[in-house]
Amino acid sequence: MIKQKHLPLNWEVLSKWNILKITEIAKLINCKYYGDSDKEISHIASIENPHNDALVLVTKQKLINHNIFNSGCILTSEDLSHHFKSNKIISSNPKVDFAKITHFFASKKQDRFLEKKIDKSEFTIYFGNNVKFGRNFNYGLNVFIDSNVQVGDNVTLGNNVVIYSNVIIGNNVTIDSGSIIGSEGFGNVIDENAKWLHICHLGSVVIENNVSIGCNCCIDRGTIDNTIIKSGVIIDNLVHIAHNVVIGEDTALAAKTGIAGSCKIGKRNLIGGMVGIVDHITTADDVVISATSTVNSDINEPGTYTGIIPITKHASWKRIALWITKLDKIARLLNLKKI
Repeated sequence: MIKQKHLPLNWEVLSKWNILKITEIAKLINCKYYGDSDKEISHIASIENPHNDALVLVTKQKLINHNIFNSGCILTSEDLSHHFKSNKIISSNPKVDFAKITHFFASKKQDRFLEKKIDKSEFTIYFGNNVKFGRNFNYGLNVFIDSNVQVGDNVTLGNNVVIYSNVIIGNNVTIDSGSIIGSEGFGNVIDENAKWLHICHLGSVVIENNVSIGCNCCIDRGTIDNTIIKSGVIIDNLVHIAHNVVIGEDTALAAKTGIAGSCKIGKRNLIGGMVGIVDHITTADDVVISATSTVNSDINEPGTYTGIIPITKHASWKRIALWITKLDKIARLLNLKKI
């Protein structure tokens, strides 16, 4: 049984972070800075979406593009610093210092729940400050919604669903029991003491219209930009979608699929059960991936793809994989008949 609730819709987003000057950021991580010492930085941005009041991390020369120069400040290494004339912080280990800065901004966000609401039929929903509900909102037992969440019209949340702060949910969305939307992603770096340092994830999750999410799924918030589930996507039970993944329109994901960080999945993809997709993979539109396949390179053309090989030592696997990709060519050269 699902409780139905009617509340007005308001799509305003509020996220409260402290503002720091470049000098203050440099002091936090004990680094040198160059440029306007009074320049104020309100948040961290990605290379793809820089802003005049944002800090951007640049660790590789190939990532430098014209848009980066629109950012408020660059965090980079000594080797790359000559590319940027001013408003830059130079670090001996930019990735580690970036991780430290994310902890500061994360600690300043207002994202804790403030209210507990229990209705007469014993259905329980916990929700935070500045949560905006649409019309015909339905929920089960023990639903938790953190602060600054937006929920559209005709949304149903099953029992024990957790929605973390700043998540945006569109219209006609169903999220079944036990699923968690907007949890911290698995992003870490090794610090100067050879210990793992967690990178706080400052983005969120956007779920567009007409999306169905099964039971016990986890969709992580973005590191900086948002994780995005586009319109018409259907997701089976026990699926994990990592930080900064974008799932294209009308794609279907079967159970136990895992998609690592920063993948871009095309439109109308059909992804079979227990598929694993490694990080930073892009797939074309209209791709079918067979069950239990592992995807470790981009898929640039529509079609059906299968990749299954028994586990072995990595060095052996690389040699085997090389020969597998050449078998068809070898057969043609030897003029072998097709089996």
